[in-house]
Amino acid sequence: MIEKTLSKWHEVVASKDIKGLSELIHDDAVFHSPVVHSPQEGKALTQMYLTAAFYVLAGDDFTYVREVASGNNAILEFQTTVDGVVINGVDMITCNDDGLIIDFKVMVRPLKAMNMLHQKMKAMLEQYNKAS
Repeated sequence: MIEKTLSKWHEVVASKDIKGLSELIHDDAVFHSPVVHSPQEGKALTQMYLTAAFYVLAGDDFTYVREVASGNNAILEFQTTVDGVVINGVDMITCNDDGLIIDFKVMVRPLKAMNMLHQKMKAMLEQYNKAS
């Protein structure tokens, strides 16, 4: 089941067309940020965090380097460079039987990358909230 979801996810990432996120995320989705303690619940928050992440992380050198999928779960390892800092991380995605994302968790390393990502995501989310 997750393969269809991943195919759509990769299309959105490759095209950088964040409008495609809406079709992938369940209304009750939960997003787990690497820098925010509490889970972010609901489609709107999940989409907001993923949109901010697209703007911060999805540069020209963003690439998935490994993918493991089984049933309704997938783990995608990614690598990118932001402001000269190499970021390595994983997206852990769970979809329901309809192929909609119900849980999305991001983990990032090393600490230098995490700290820089925290600052950039904070700024992007503040911009996003001002525009809303």
